[in-house]
Amino acid sequence: MPILNYTTQIAASKSIGEIQKKLSKAGASAVMIEYGPSGEESALSFRFAVDGSDVYFKLPANTDAIYNVLQRQCAPRYATRKQAANVAWRILKDWVEAQLAVREAGLVDLIEVFLPYAQTGMGGKTVYQLFKDKGFKGLKQLEHHA
Repeated sequence: MPILNYTTQIAASKSIGEIQKKLSKAGASAVMIEYGPSGEESALSFRFAVDGSDVYFKLPANTDAIYNVLQRQCAPRYATRKQAANVAWRILKDWVEAQLAVREAGLVDLIEVFLPYAQTGMGGKTVYQLFKDKGFKGLKQLEHHA
């Protein structure tokens, strides 16, 4: 089964705008687009006030990974860099929309859904990146019994 949204004709910029609008409606006090070396949109950074303090988040769009998947799974007409950007941002739009719906339903709070993307004081790395760099030490490991 091909990757979600692989046939989208919605431009990355439109999906990014939709994400910005959803984050703003959810209470974000700032949303910023980050750009990669060749000028493509590479991430969204945003800020929410949580318990009186600003918490910063960075949501990356790994278009290289999407491009590789499109090359493996889809017809050549879909396996382009432009389509990879369109697909990546559409998937992120859907994901943000779902996370905000779960929050709105009262099932979780904002930090729970975006915690992996929270930026730390450690060179701007996200919580996920810090755990990954440490081999996920500090997370409970389940023991496997044979």
